[in-house]
This record gives sequence, structure tokens and C-alpha cells, in this order.
Amino acid sequence: MVNFVSNAPINEHRAMHQPDYIKVAETVLPTLYGEFRVLAFTTPVGGRDYLALVMGNPSPDKSVLCRVHSSCVTGDLLGSLRCDCGDQLQLSLKAIQEAKEGVLIYLEQEGRGIGLINKMRAYELQDQGLDTVDANLALGFKVDERDYLVACQILVDLGIKKIRLMTNNPEKHTALTEFGIEVVEVIPLRTKPNSHNQNYLKTKREKLGHAL
Repeated sequence: MVNFVSNAPINEHRAMHQPDYIKVAETVLPTLYGEFRVLAFTTPVGGRDYLALVMGNPSPDKSVLCRVHSSCVTGDLLGSLRCDCGDQLQLSLKAIQEAKEGVLIYLEQEGRGIGLINKMRAYELQDQGLDTVDANLALGFKVDERDYLVACQILVDLGIKKIRLMTNNPEKHTALTEFGIEVVEVIPLRTKPNSHNQNYLKTKREKLGHAL
């Protein structure tokens, strides 16, 4: 399993005192999973875009059902069978619908933060026998380039400081906690494997410690 260095005090200070985004729009979005209030944000530096989908009336005294989801064009939009991202997104929205309250933060950080084109390059290396971890390293990236600072700042702006986090990823749990969000419960999102993503899921479980 990959080991990560904790920077909890520094991270929490960044989350609470250095906003990294600006809010640019707020609207209502009817979906297959009910109606959400959607807040749109962008970063002045880097130009990354983020969405917060909010259902119900989350408040500071509640432990709010929450998914922090990194964008996956192939899985979320194209129905790719190489990953489980799209399935996790749908499971999260369904859970929020059933609870009638919750929030989903959608982050623009494709391919564990390396971007869509580099993700395709990583796929090409995987076709040649590398796993997802080694493919990222071969391209000169870290195992995971994602940053959850903006997600935590958005949660704080929404008045949410305690969450029930829907994730299989222990490092996401750790990162949110280090940025000052109290994770009261971790709820795994277990999906049905297929012949195309078995090795992908095995790598996440064995090298990244995902709860699969």
C-alpha cells in the first residue's frame, strides 16, 4: 500500500483561512434522483470548475450524507467498464435521494488529477501490462495527484462540518479530516466487478487500501 505523509495542521489552516475559489452561479437542477440546488465554483488560478449538488437543508448540527466525487468523463459520461467511477456516482445520488438530504461535491480532477489526455496515456500503458498505479508513475506523476482542499472549503461555506462520507478511499477520508471536516461515518460504495475492471479494482484494494 502507498504511504502518505500527514500535514494535518497546515491543511486545516489552509481550508479555514485561504479560499481557493469563487462562486459564479447558483441554480436548481431536476434530475432522475430528485431536485438539487447546484452551486458552481471556479478557481481564479488554474481555471478548474467545481459543483456542489445539495438536497434538503443540511445544517451544522447534522451529520450530512456526503460524496466527494472526482470527475471521470469515461465512467460518468461514457459508461466505461474500465473503472467503477460512474457506478459510484449513481449509487451516491441514489443514497442522497433515499435520505432526502445530502451533498455531492463534483471536482474537476480527471484521472486522479492527471487530466483526461494523460489518463488516456495511462490507459495505453495499462494496455501494455502496467496497473493504474505504475502507469501514473511511469508518466512522471504521483500515484494520486488529487487535492481535496476546495471540497472542504465548499462544505464549510455550506455550513457543513460533520459528514457521513460515501467512499472506498481511505486517503480521501484522511484528507477531509486533515482539512477540518469531521467524518462521523465512512460508507463504502461497493460495485459489481466486471471482466474489464477486475485488475483495476484489485490494484485499488491491494496498493491503495480501498474498501472493496
